[in-house]
Amino acid sequence: MIASFATLSATLLVLTLLPLWKQSHWAVRVMDFPRLQLAILALLLGLAELYWLPITPFSTVLIASCLFCLLWQARWIAPYTRIWTFEVRTACDIQEDRCLSIITSNVLTPNRQADRLVHLVKQRKPDILVTLESDQWWQDQLDVLEPEMPYTLKCPLDNLYGMHVYSRLPLEDTEISFLVEDNIPSMHALVRLRSGDGIRVHFLHPAPPSPTENEESAERDAELVMVARSVAERRQPVIVTGDLNDVAWSRTTRLFRKLSHLLDPRIGRGMFNTFHAKWPILRWPLDHIFHSEHFSIVHIERLPTIGSDHFPLYTRLLYTPQHNGDQEGIDPDKEDNDFADDIEDEQSVSQEHVPTPRRS
Repeated sequence: MIASFATLSATLLVLTLLPLWKQSHWAVRVMDFPRLQLAILALLLGLAELYWLPITPFSTVLIASCLFCLLWQARWIAPYTRIWTFEVRTACDIQEDRCLSIITSNVLTPNRQADRLVHLVKQRKPDILVTLESDQWWQDQLDVLEPEMPYTLKCPLDNLYGMHVYSRLPLEDTEISFLVEDNIPSMHALVRLRSGDGIRVHFLHPAPPSPTENEESAERDAELVMVARSVAERRQPVIVTGDLNDVAWSRTTRLFRKLSHLLDPRIGRGMFNTFHAKWPILRWPLDHIFHSEHFSIVHIERLPTIGSDHFPLYTRLLYTPQHNGDQEGIDPDKEDNDFADDIEDEQSVSQEHVPTPRRS
């Protein structure tokens, strides 16, 4: 029995420490994802060892190893629980003309339940709907929204990376770009609030590291780094949202937050796990929204299923430039900047390639 426990504890320790390796291969980077699941496993295994094994120096080492794994994983996921302090203040004195609501939804290309998403949009009335994995069929179904959401960006693709934006608010200086890979689009625009204020927005869906797509995370990481550095160079209000194919607590997403100086409204409020909609035991936050310090949060919610493998994410923000500087994210250090340089150099990309919608 002790040999079995030793094997399980050793395996758990390896899986826990594997993400520390900077190797970008999918088999390494995928272990950024199940931190909550591994934390639960560490707790259960430690309790089992405490119950079943006699107290010896060796069994103490095994139990201590499980405790270490539990605490290490908790260190990463704790900010996305309600025990943590909010990174983004809750909005008060709400001015409707300065509010911006967004539904971000990976629709899953083969999913044919478009009516469920259309119903959600008509019910929640977001200012912007951004869809990922939407092909021509999805575009045909979603065009029913155009009478109410006439400002659009459309890039229907049948490779699981199509993207569409429908907006009630004017979109200016729009551009569809292929920042790193020729078949992976991103969308960039200036959205004009009802107050007349202009907000820079970026919609992203980089490819994940996986055995069926990119063997390494290099392409995804490069897109996140170049967008992060681009928005950090300009102090205008900005929002970045989409399916980043990365979890909120990974080293890469944390690097994105450091480089961009953008804030995460989920911190202190919850994980808002949007994937996998059909497998409750394997869920993590893949659909994200980040914003500059110019905003406070009115509401954030994971919406009901639309038949996709992702739940839609609804976010409503309030533009509060008068509080500029009251909120702070996390800053990069030299190691972070060197790591980001290596990522950009490997893919031969730069923040200069990112479209920069400007306020007028």
